[in-house]
Amino acid sequence: AVLAGGHGPQAARWTAAAAALIGLSVLLDAIGELLTGTANARGTAWARTRLLRHVLRTGSRAADRFGTGDLVARLVGNAAYAGTAPANVAATLAAVIPPVGGLVALALLDLWAAAAFLLGMPLLAALLRVFVRDTTDSIAQYQRGQGEIAGRLMEAIGGAATIAAARTAGRERARVLEPLPELGRQGHRMWRVQGKSSARAVMVVPLLQIAVLAVAGLRLAAGELSVGELLAVSRYAVLASGIGVIVGRLNALVHARTAARRLAEVLAEPAMEYGPHRLPSGPGTLELSGVRARRGGRDVLRGVDLVVPGGTSMALVGRSGTGKSVLAAVAGRLAD
Repeated sequence: AVLAGGHGPQAARWTAAAAALIGLSVLLDAIGELLTGTANARGTAWARTRLLRHVLRTGSRAADRFGTGDLVARLVGNAAYAGTAPANVAATLAAVIPPVGGLVALALLDLWAAAAFLLGMPLLAALLRVFVRDTTDSIAQYQRGQGEIAGRLMEAIGGAATIAAARTAGRERARVLEPLPELGRQGHRMWRVQGKSSARAVMVVPLLQIAVLAVAGLRLAAGELSVGELLAVSRYAVLASGIGVIVGRLNALVHARTAARRLAEVLAEPAMEYGPHRLPSGPGTLELSGVRARRGGRDVLRGVDLVVPGGTSMALVGRSGTGKSVLAAVAGRLAD
């Protein structure tokens, strides 16, 4: 209406409507950022709380299997990534809506133009599949390396006094950082995978748009499309081929999914089972009968009979690796 020279109520109405839509878009962006931050914080808190509770319920099982440092890495870093999954899913669904809407609009304008675009969809789907596969592998190895470094660091911190007394700080530093080169390789690999996927998309998407424009041009020459419809087809083709945004969202989703799998490994560790009865009053007596415990595929304890009356003390002496700590854990009901 403005271009046609109109300055009456209709032009003012459309200008006001456009301004209102822009203002609404800005407001929704702000609300979206606030909700994303809140969802990420609450998701991370939920993941960490659930993992910590399970680790405490498993006793020493989780620490024996994964190591203290690796558990800390999963609890801190991986839980933070996994906590972003709900917001990333919502953002990915939102990112899919414009391309789908563009494709629907293409089909409403001209079925032949939409068919030309659909012919290239299998190629786009293959690109996304390769991206998800390669990214998942590199992220999994990267997070595994982070956990290994964290585990070695926790061991070094626990033995800091011994390391200082033995003057082996340099050797210990090298041991802790030994996985670092592989961590760097996997980090660079993640960027290469994303770069290659983006480059392939940059090559494929314009070809799709050119194919759509070629078909629309032929339809225009045949008098079956107007110039305005040709312009609309070209813009909807750009909207429908918005794969770049989806690649970024998928990358965030793969990070969250890989981290969630590392949390699931810990959650799959069975928790300790306890009886339903409460202990009776009095000093009590600790009695073990025919106790057997296996660690690392071998019997650490076998056929142990032990009676410790309440109020008494007992000293357990033996060489390293003979099962003293395991027996203490069994006696305290911290291990099976």
